[in-house]
Amino acid sequence: VPPSLQPLVEMSVSSLLASALCNAGFAFTEEPSERAGKSDGYCSRILRAQGTRKEGYNEFRLRVEGDPENYQPGSTYRVTLYASSPAYFRGFTLIALREGREGDKEEDYAGNFQIIDEEDTQFMINCPPAVTESTPRRRTRIQVFWTAPPSSSGCVTLKASIVQKRIIYFQDEGSLTKRMCEKESLFGETTEKPLLDCCACGTAKYRVTFYGNWSEKVHPKDYPRRANHWSAIIGASHSKNYVLWEYGGYASEGIKKVAELGSPVSMEEEIRQKGDDVLTVIKMKAQWPAWQPLNVRAAPSAEFSVDRTRHLMSFLTMLGPSPDWNVGLSAEDLCTKECGWAQRVVQDMIPWDAGTDNGVTYESPNKPTVPQEKIRPLTSLDHPQSPFYDPEGGAITPVARVVVERIARKGEQCNIVPDNVDDIVADIAQEEKEEDDTPETCIYSNWSPWSACSSATCDKGKRMRQRMLKAQLDLSVPCPHTQDFEPCMGPGCSDEEGSTCTMSEWITWSPCSMSCGMGLRSRERYVKQFPDDGSVCTLPTEENEKCIVNEECTLNSCLVTEWGEWDSCSATCGLGMKRRERMVKMPPPDGSICGAEVLEVEKCMMPECHTIPCMLSPWSDWSDCSVTCGKGMRTRQRVLKSPVELGECTEDLEQVEKCMLPECPTDCMVSEWTEWSECNKSCGKGHMIRTRMVKLEPQFGGDSCPETVQRKKCKIRKCNRGGGQGQVNSDEKKRRKEAREKRRSKQGGRQGEETTSTAEHPGCKMRPWSSWTDCTKLCGGGIQERLMTAKRRLKSAQLPSCKDRKEIRACNVHPC
Repeated sequence: VPPSLQPLVEMSVSSLLASALCNAGFAFTEEPSERAGKSDGYCSRILRAQGTRKEGYNEFRLRVEGDPENYQPGSTYRVTLYASSPAYFRGFTLIALREGREGDKEEDYAGNFQIIDEEDTQFMINCPPAVTESTPRRRTRIQVFWTAPPSSSGCVTLKASIVQKRIIYFQDEGSLTKRMCEKESLFGETTEKPLLDCCACGTAKYRVTFYGNWSEKVHPKDYPRRANHWSAIIGASHSKNYVLWEYGGYASEGIKKVAELGSPVSMEEEIRQKGDDVLTVIKMKAQWPAWQPLNVRAAPSAEFSVDRTRHLMSFLTMLGPSPDWNVGLSAEDLCTKECGWAQRVVQDMIPWDAGTDNGVTYESPNKPTVPQEKIRPLTSLDHPQSPFYDPEGGAITPVARVVVERIARKGEQCNIVPDNVDDIVADIAQEEKEEDDTPETCIYSNWSPWSACSSATCDKGKRMRQRMLKAQLDLSVPCPHTQDFEPCMGPGCSDEEGSTCTMSEWITWSPCSMSCGMGLRSRERYVKQFPDDGSVCTLPTEENEKCIVNEECTLNSCLVTEWGEWDSCSATCGLGMKRRERMVKMPPPDGSICGAEVLEVEKCMMPECHTIPCMLSPWSDWSDCSVTCGKGMRTRQRVLKSPVELGECTEDLEQVEKCMLPECPTDCMVSEWTEWSECNKSCGKGHMIRTRMVKLEPQFGGDSCPETVQRKKCKIRKCNRGGGQGQVNSDEKKRRKEAREKRRSKQGGRQGEETTSTAEHPGCKMRPWSSWTDCTKLCGGGIQERLMTAKRRLKSAQLPSCKDRKEIRACNVHPC
């Protein structure tokens, strides 16, 4: 037995490998377990187990999505192991090693694998870093995710082994091995991710700028032309104790609202509830449309600060329309290992899936993912209908780029690397700002933005800003106020130059809304600078005008209705969308598609959203439901905390919503009893019946239904059984006996019935029973009848014994 194959007999967990080797005719001797020490672990024995292989053998291939030569620390890649037709494999092993390592220590392994399909793949029991087959069977392809290690991990080698029939392939180079090295940063200082503890001093201020690159030119497949946009950006600088979102985690309710609806409101509430774990909330406005040239619309940006404990930055934004697709940074560490603050970070972005909706295209209908799945990056092999699908498995073209630049530092710095010119200039610019006379013993949060002016006219009003006292280190030194007021006037009333709006130039007119005849076109501009006095800018930001395309053409061949009314704006404050529709009354006679637009969507601007002067307490808990079962209502309240003199607050102080408790029990309901029927016997003892119908079946544990049919005895009169006092002379008995014997000799159902009838009526020959009549009711309880009449009376018969008979029975007693 070749020594290189000897260790394979110890792999008891991989019965497939053992079976393959045994089938090849090899014999092995079990090695003592003492040899499997820590320095000679199971994983290292896998690495040394090499079997038959051929030079240049390429039926099997290990591939990393996009075929990258370098990996981005912390990024996730799809790894595929496949066989070219007609080849196949039954088993496999997949590992990722740091370059130059033997695999006998835990730290020799690089990154982490994630299982995609548990029916195909699993982690090895005795070698957790390795992935193997779940069940041995023929297969041509398996896939797993691999998350690259943190920075400074060096080069990594992904290796695969293959079991096919009796041959084991394990290659140190070639098609079953993939070597990748860490991608070098183009912007100087790099950060380890995650950097658990920050050693930097003071604080740093950054500006984050978002450059959207999602456009029809770059991503043409199924690009949504009319409603494409980026939602409002929401994020924070925070500590390591708080995670906004991360690959492999589950989306919170706030993340779900951003991912599916583009609404940052719940996400902002979640962030603000984290208290001291958050230093700055990062917000940027939505962008409609998703892409415009930078000379038309500036890229959105926001400023934020970091310190030693809150040195991570995360944010996200939805690309819409989409099921639940977003881009963003997760826990980007701005603290360097040299105890300084990163100068600049640039990151290209691909979309990721929040795991809350099953859609595969931009405009897929809502289909919630149940149960919710983990957050994961989109790949080019997710679904053939995906706009990012690539059958070759290439990398997705980035849809955005984010640039994070340091603009200032404050406080004593302790970075090991000396400052450069940019650092010094940024610090000097910060010192030139207005002095703050706040005592050093009073620790405050930053001032909030100024509120809107309390006066909407040219009368003098007030506006306010506030900050929070977080700590008072010396009780003998008083801390100044936490609220600041200054006079102001309504929009356009100030004589100061700073009260004017600075507007951008108008952008070019949009295409005409009609391809034939008269339509509308629009153009936009935006506010470059709002008035310094806090007033609202009233200059128009949008213009519309009529346009005519091809005057000779008309819509006569395609008749449409007039436009309907505009829907209400989708937002209660700030920027929203509204739409209107019309219908095609008559399509073109030639069967072609009507070219007239039937849906229009346009932006709408509601009053600017303000959090001040409406300073509100958090919502209370929801009250109990107003009912004990079934549908009810519940409420919650909040309290206005801002001073009354700042103006009226129009925010709701109470919310009401429906609530549903288990359904209330419903008892069975029945109708009234019918009248008693006639007695079913014309003489002797019989019975009468009455019925009632079920009007409502019992539900949810209600009382069951009572009886719906009742019977009671009835007796009309005694039946006569012969002449006189029941005495029958001997001649009569003899005659009756002879008649019975004669009838028994005859066959046939009708004669049998006559025999019985005659026996019951001495001296009479009765006809058979008639058929039952139709039921008097189709449901709810009815009656049927049948008759027996006399056919011939014998001379000795008594008159009462030859009377016609009638029977009655109940029918169709089921409820209607």
